[in-house]
This record gives sequence, C-alpha cells and structure tokens, in this order.
Amino acid sequence: MNLADYRRSARTWLQENAPADDRPGGDPIVRAKEFMAKLHDAGYSGITWPKRWGGQGLTQAEERAFAAEARGFTLPTYVFSIGLGMTGPTLVDRGTDAQRERFVRPLLRGEEIWCQLFSEPGAGSDVASLQTRAERDGDHWIVNGQKVWTSVAHHADWGLLLARTDVEVPKHKGLTMFVVDMHHPGVTVRPLKDMTGRSNFNEIFFDDVPIPDEHRVGEVNDGWSVAVTTLLHERLSISAGVGMSGQKEDPTSLEALRRVVDTGDPLVRDELVELHIRSRALALFNQRLAQETEAGIFPGARGSAAKLLLAELTMFQADLATRLAGPEAVLGDSPLAHAISLAPAMSLGGGTNEIMRNIVGDRVLNLPPEPRVDKTVPFKDLKVGTQG
Repeated sequence: MNLADYRRSARTWLQENAPADDRPGGDPIVRAKEFMAKLHDAGYSGITWPKRWGGQGLTQAEERAFAAEARGFTLPTYVFSIGLGMTGPTLVDRGTDAQRERFVRPLLRGEEIWCQLFSEPGAGSDVASLQTRAERDGDHWIVNGQKVWTSVAHHADWGLLLARTDVEVPKHKGLTMFVVDMHHPGVTVRPLKDMTGRSNFNEIFFDDVPIPDEHRVGEVNDGWSVAVTTLLHERLSISAGVGMSGQKEDPTSLEALRRVVDTGDPLVRDELVELHIRSRALALFNQRLAQETEAGIFPGARGSAAKLLLAELTMFQADLATRLAGPEAVLGDSPLAHAISLAPAMSLGGGTNEIMRNIVGDRVLNLPPEPRVDKTVPFKDLKVGTQG
C-alpha cells in the first residue's frame, strides 16, 4: 500500500472508530483499553515496532501519516503513553526475548498499563542518587523504598523500576532495572493532586516486594545504562507526543487560537506567525530524529534538545494564549485555564529544562561538563537525602 492509500485508510478507520467526545458514562479506563485493542487489531498500534513482538513492522513514514490523521480526533490513549513511549521501547531494546514475548504485545493492545518508577523524594533531577533498595534472595530480589511523581501508576499493571543493588560502588554503578508487578502485595500507590485538581501523579511505597530475577532488565548493576535508554526514549516520545491525544483538544494550539482571537489585527498575526514557526521547527526536528532512528542512527542526547524545545514551546503557547485571550483565559471553566495550568509541568517532567541544557551542552556541543565530586565515591559514603 502506498503512503497516500495508507493515510486514506487510516482516516476512514478513525472516522468510523474514534470515540465521540461526548460519549456518556462507563469506566474511561475500560473504554481506553477497548479502543487500544481495536487500534492494534486494525494495524495502527506499534506501527514501527517489530512484527515478532506484536508491532506492524512499518516505517516512520506510516507512523507520521497516521499521527497526522489522528490529530483531528481526541483519542483515549494518554494512559498508555508511558508504555508506548518509554517502557515498551526499553524492553524492545534491552529486554530478553522472554520479556518481549510476555509484555510487548499486551502493552500494544492496551491489555496492560505501564508506569516508570525512577524519581524519588531525594532523587529527582539526580536520579542516580536514588535509595530504593533491591536485595538478592535466591532467585528473587526484595525491594523496599519509595518513588514519587509517577504518572498513571494508579492505573498501572506493571512498572519499570530502577533500584539500588550495590552501595559499595559509585552511585551510577550500583543500580539495576526490574519489571515490577504493581498489583503485588506490598506495593502501595497514593495519588497526588496537582494544581489542575487532577491526580495524574502518584507516590508509591514498596515494602518487602519480591521480584523474580527473570524480570531483571539488563545485567546486575548495569541499570544506569538501561535507564539512559529509557530516558532517551522518554524525551523523544514527549517531544513527539507519543500516546498523547491529538491537537483537537489543545486550546493553546495555533488552530485553536485562530478561532478565538482577532486575526485581522497585524500584531496578533505576528504573534501567531511566531507560534507557527516554533511549532513547525520542532515538528521538522522531530521528523529528522525519527528518520535517523529508522536509518539506524540513534539520536542520543539530541532527544534532550527536542524535549527542551517542546517545553519552551508549551510555555510560549500558554503565555501567548493568556495575552491574546485576556482574562477569560484563566476562568475556571475555560479550556484554556486547564491548558495554561498544565504548561509549567512540561519544563519539569522528563527532566528539567536546566538538566536538558546541561545534557545538550555536555553531550551534543561537547562543552566542558560541570564539576562533579560524587562520581568516584561509593554510594554508602555520600550524604544523599536521608542516606548516612
């Protein structure tokens, strides 16, 4: 099928199967899972993922074509965004064949929801200072600790957990990655309410939670390299909007603002042109990174640049919407009010703007890194959080 036919087919399928915005009643998670199953069975979930593990085995061209058509619809895919954009790609890249066979297809069909368990109260931007412990007990690992700011954990069936397995080595070298059952006894999930009034984030407590060694991802104490893989996928997926709903529901987008402001005003048109330029530049950058990935050239730290650009674009959109729409933009029942209150989160989630700039300077521009005194010190000798 050529690309034009593929796009027409995707458009027709979405018109016939995308849920209506005003669909009444029912459990939204159940509806989302039903939609993901239909999406996968129609060939539109995991478009570029390997066929062997449940993907479609197609190219970035088909994925971009489907994404372009999906922007006209509000799709219930947010709850799957962590799995589709972060944990799933990590398992494809770094998991065992048994792990891929067990987890990837159910993830793509929406049968199981995933979360990512990295950040802790004392380990946010400096993830490697985390203190959640996993101790070997025969063919299992026993986990104790706390994670925080974990998206969709209250819905998750599985999580990708980064834990400390050795305190005798420097902090980056004593970490191991695991797949953890979020329904296992000893896992406690507590939702956190943010400034929008919603509870998309959570804090999670692990009390003597056993994880079989077969659920270890990568080698023991090599979890940091697996985490880097996850973080790179995270930043690329955030910037590309993987798993997110389409532009249709974004009241700060160019299309939405053009409908509510005076486009006859030349100053307003100048502002909208600036928004178009920034949006188009990010789209082209994401397209280039996607094409490189398809050609076998992993974007690496440039994914952090894409994520930084999106964070800055999101804040620019929110500021522009506030200035152009006026006081109505912050009224409680205005769609703009919710979008504006969400905007600052983009500069925090997935790595702060300051961390992104450090990564770009260090690993893309090859600037001298900031001085670090903790890279060669055993973790047990560091004064980290409540450590020591």
